[in-house]
Amino acid sequence: MENEKPVDVIIIGAGPIGINCALEAKKNNLSYLIIEKGPLVNSLYNYPSNMQFFSTSEKLELNGIPFISKDAKPSKQEALEYYRRIASSNDLHIKLFEKVIAVDKIKNFKVTTDRGHYKAKNIIVATGFYDIPNKMEVTGEELSKVTHYYNDPHLYAFQKVAVVGASNSAVDAALEIYRKGGAVSMIIRDEGIGDRVKYWVKPDIENRIKEGSIKAYYNSEIKEISEDKIVIKQAGKDISIPNDFVVALTGYLPNFTFLKAMGIELVGEKQIPSYNENSMETNVKGIFLAGVICGGEETHKWFIENSRVHAPQIINTIAGRQKKTTF
Repeated sequence: MENEKPVDVIIIGAGPIGINCALEAKKNNLSYLIIEKGPLVNSLYNYPSNMQFFSTSEKLELNGIPFISKDAKPSKQEALEYYRRIASSNDLHIKLFEKVIAVDKIKNFKVTTDRGHYKAKNIIVATGFYDIPNKMEVTGEELSKVTHYYNDPHLYAFQKVAVVGASNSAVDAALEIYRKGGAVSMIIRDEGIGDRVKYWVKPDIENRIKEGSIKAYYNSEIKEISEDKIVIKQAGKDISIPNDFVVALTGYLPNFTFLKAMGIELVGEKQIPSYNENSMETNVKGIFLAGVICGGEETHKWFIENSRVHAPQIINTIAGRQKKTTF
């Protein structure tokens, strides 16, 4: 299915920021299309089932549309409902479960997906960073007992589980699995629990470690994984630990290969994409970035809360150019 006339903008990614870009485009009478490889707000859908946001609901609102939640900090299910209602009530033009394969510049942009081709005058990349796990690169990481995503603790009840990492996601997983009857060991590269861990959760995990309910191996990393154990390296020594599952929550990365294929420059060790902070336009004219993908490997820099402003910045730039070409 190929659109013969190019739309003003194609938005790659139907997360909250991609949705916000569509709302701004609609408000400015720009033609648009969102293309998403999974379900609506795909990354959020794949968050743990019991996840609760760090932020209050008003900081997650889009375009002034109220987000009413039962508690001050909304749950994953409340957020899914909120963004689904926005997409439905605004009749947003979205292609779901359609993966973008390539973006090429001819006269306009040609977007190739696994289902067809589309034309656009401008591109907004709002794909986030939840797709590519930071691999440990150790023997046995490919075993089925190893996952880089955590969903529900019931799977791990009465099992010996190694949780790798000390971020919010790792701490939440360790606590939930422990409380569902799992025997939890945390493999932590640093000397303690991360400073970014939610302030109301940090004392909980530290107390569970202190009392021995959860075993923490600090200054450690996994060296090898086998069917019934893991080997970790700590202070120059190898330690063997009986194990049934490994939940490696070691972080995620944007799809840098996709960005580079479009001609977007990546700067420095953290591979920060090149873009104008006022317009969010990259070094490739007509391609814009929105949301957490702007941070490169600095995945803690941008959130829904502080990247909502990207949508009006981008759309105002596109709309302004459209007016200039009209007159």
